[in-house]
Amino acid sequence: MHLFEILGFKWNRSAVPDGVPASVDRVVFLYKQILAQFVFDASSLEGNPFTYPEVKTLLDGVTVGGHKLTDERQVLNLAAAAKELFSLVKTGSFRLDKTTFDRLHALVAHEEPLEWGCFRGEGEFTDITPRVGLGYEGEFVPFHLTEPGAENLKRLFDNAVQALEAEVHDPRERGMAFFLFGALQQFYFDGNKRTSRFMMNGILMSNGMDAISVPAARATEFNEKMVRFYTSKDATEMIRFLIDCQPKNAPTPKPTSNSGPSM
Repeated sequence: MHLFEILGFKWNRSAVPDGVPASVDRVVFLYKQILAQFVFDASSLEGNPFTYPEVKTLLDGVTVGGHKLTDERQVLNLAAAAKELFSLVKTGSFRLDKTTFDRLHALVAHEEPLEWGCFRGEGEFTDITPRVGLGYEGEFVPFHLTEPGAENLKRLFDNAVQALEAEVHDPRERGMAFFLFGALQQFYFDGNKRTSRFMMNGILMSNGMDAISVPAARATEFNEKMVRFYTSKDATEMIRFLIDCQPKNAPTPKPTSNSGPSM
């Protein structure tokens, strides 16, 4: 089966330039340095009201008042997943597999959806299929409905990973394609885009490429392009957008005695 048929979407592969690797040590060091920014950006994409100074304060271990506990939990969940991803890449343990996907989702979506850390259908809830709200475009229903045991989703995931590793040799293209694949197929009841972006960045950093964070200031642009992706099943625009969000020739920061949140 063709790569696009397996993933459920297409893109103009000739329009995607190869990523430029640096070194794993360099990119994970930079990731650690700007952890709070990554967490803030990710929470902003979810409509979380925490400001950047508040996110940084919370990551420093200081409680921030005036917010819902659910918003605070979401920020802390994102921070926990970011730290876990750092550890996996730093130790060479990151893998593009279901175990890692579930492990990150268990942190990203802890206590948020019906279940976390397993594909929908693997747990107690086997007859609920999530929907993605698209505003004026209505809603998107995943191609694969929730089934007991999630065998359909497990098979889809395995086939997609095999196709991506066999046919998409550039890690940056493979990582971005996986993010969009996870966002489209909705393997979990919630937290799919967040978890899939962590997986994308695991692929990137494991291959010496800078992680991608969608800036909070571009949240509206991101959401508009994602709606068009869901409706058209063409990822070309989103891939170009993600490339534009990746740091370009970012200098390696010099270590300091206060290098940001501890990992």
